[in-house]
Amino acid sequence: MKEKKPYYITTAIAYTSGRPHIGNTYEIVLTDAIARYKRQQGYEVFFQTGTDEHGQKIEEKAKEAGVTPKQFVDDVAGIIRQNFDMMNTSYDYFIRTTDESHEKQVQKIFKKLYEQGDIYKGTYEGMYCTPCESFWTESQLVDGKCPDCGRPVQKATEEAYFFNLQKYAPRLIQHIEEHPQFIQPESRKHEMINNFLKPGLQDLCVSRTSFRWGVPVDFDDKHVVYVWIDALSNYITSLGYDADGHHKENFKKYWPADVHIIGKDILRFHTIYWPIMLMALGQPLPKQVFGHPWLLVGDGKMSKSKGNAIYADELVHYFGVDAVRYFVLHEMPFAQDGTITWDLMVERINSDLANVLGNLVSRTLSMTNKYFDGEIKNPGVHEAIDTELIDMALAVPKRVEEKMNELRVGDAIDEIFALLRRSNKYIDETTPWVLGKDETKKDRLATVLYNLMECIRISAVLLSSFMPQTAEKILDELKTKKRDAESLEAFGALECGHHVEKKPEILFARIDAEEFMKQLNADHEEKEAEKMTKGKEEITFEDFSKLELKVGTIVSCEKHPKADKLLVEQIDLGDETRQIVSGIAQFYKPEELLGKKVIVVTNLKPAVLRGVESQGMILCAASEDKKDLDIVTITKELVNGTEVS
Repeated sequence: MKEKKPYYITTAIAYTSGRPHIGNTYEIVLTDAIARYKRQQGYEVFFQTGTDEHGQKIEEKAKEAGVTPKQFVDDVAGIIRQNFDMMNTSYDYFIRTTDESHEKQVQKIFKKLYEQGDIYKGTYEGMYCTPCESFWTESQLVDGKCPDCGRPVQKATEEAYFFNLQKYAPRLIQHIEEHPQFIQPESRKHEMINNFLKPGLQDLCVSRTSFRWGVPVDFDDKHVVYVWIDALSNYITSLGYDADGHHKENFKKYWPADVHIIGKDILRFHTIYWPIMLMALGQPLPKQVFGHPWLLVGDGKMSKSKGNAIYADELVHYFGVDAVRYFVLHEMPFAQDGTITWDLMVERINSDLANVLGNLVSRTLSMTNKYFDGEIKNPGVHEAIDTELIDMALAVPKRVEEKMNELRVGDAIDEIFALLRRSNKYIDETTPWVLGKDETKKDRLATVLYNLMECIRISAVLLSSFMPQTAEKILDELKTKKRDAESLEAFGALECGHHVEKKPEILFARIDAEEFMKQLNADHEEKEAEKMTKGKEEITFEDFSKLELKVGTIVSCEKHPKADKLLVEQIDLGDETRQIVSGIAQFYKPEELLGKKVIVVTNLKPAVLRGVESQGMILCAASEDKKDLDIVTITKELVNGTEVS
């Protein structure tokens, strides 16, 4: 038996600051598609993902949540892993940077670099961005803010250890220039060389003393190892790298990585800091780093803080896993940002998945059942019109391979759907329903249907990397055992003599776009209303003291223009009038609220609910089943603006 060639592929590890949106989730779906394809090609794949769990931001978020940092990251890491599992990703290893084995090696790596003179102790003075965990000089700031994320920075002075990057920069430039595939896409390579390497690298801060949530520097306990050495080294610690040289078999087998799949925003860390770290450790560099583009909402970057994030579990709820996988893989260009909207999702499902794929499978199997009681036959009654279809079917696997070798996943999917579209056209050209009326054309009809089923089989085998559940359903309906890459080498591998599924499942039903958007908006209204009426978690007195509660009078009230379950009230608070949106329309008519004295949370961060700003919240009491609700009112004539305590 031929020995399988190893193939090591990784995602960037996800930061455990919160729930990942679909833009974050895209990366692991992309990596999974490549990993599945390589397995189908006969490689022994090791596919790694995981979570980055240390840092000041985590420490602060844990404190806000009233839990330990470890409790906080345990919870978020569980959510992230659940998200990846929901998307049917086939990772082989999920590393957490809080794993004991990882932390031990991080300490050993740090000490090794220090002892050989690559790391030294000094003092850092500069501007620090907590969300990005990055130090900047004044000249690097953009409008006084972090050049990466645009958020405010704080001045910081701190004792720290530094990594001498410039020592290895010439060697790295030479490596990049001698290995044109090392950084992809090509445009990213020029950016790294011209913007960072050639102007000269500043030494990298690799330890911190201002927070404690990190891997301790074992020879200087005031310091914790900063994110770069901790997070980036996961790609080798997971394989069994040992800084003392006692590497495990997986490291010897799989390193260097074939490709790191990362977002374009962290390319600098993976193509400058990480390679230099590996050079200092005496290890070979990864063969390729692919900085994929972003998935935008409309024309803007997806962001939880902007409130425009779309989440994978919500998409899966409405469309199913494979439809979401298809969309994000197909719609993301190789080098430019992609776009996701609810409207576009519906359009692609209807046009590509329901019309092209689902309709082809349904029509073909239905005609096989109708004319041959479901039996697959191939009498071989060929006509000239068959040649083009067969030639295309034979060419598609090679075209897909070429695209996948370049990591052009969306283009690879296009090649498969080109065959599916050609097959639909072939039905129109051969008119099986006409052949079925002529008994003398039965063998020709059987050949036409066989050609179609073989094209469907070939397409399903190729689609199994991108839409694994759908591909399996199709192959199950064909009752075929020919599901591997070798079965694509010749046309005609589909077995004859057995019967296809009698009642094939509808793979993708068409969606009424207008009705869907109505339902989506209604569901979002309901969630917004629930947020306003649901019970709260237990809080401390310190938490309660943060609330600013004031008496106010509702002076006007009307229905929300875009949401049936929301009301928009104007509330007189004495020195000002606030606009508040409340999810109480099912319990009150607007006129019933006029003149009511209510209690308002006035220091709640403003929110935009279905296009209308809400500048606070009124207090309500709701029954456990949420079927009844009453606004908390003031019965005495207290002056508007009176504080409630």
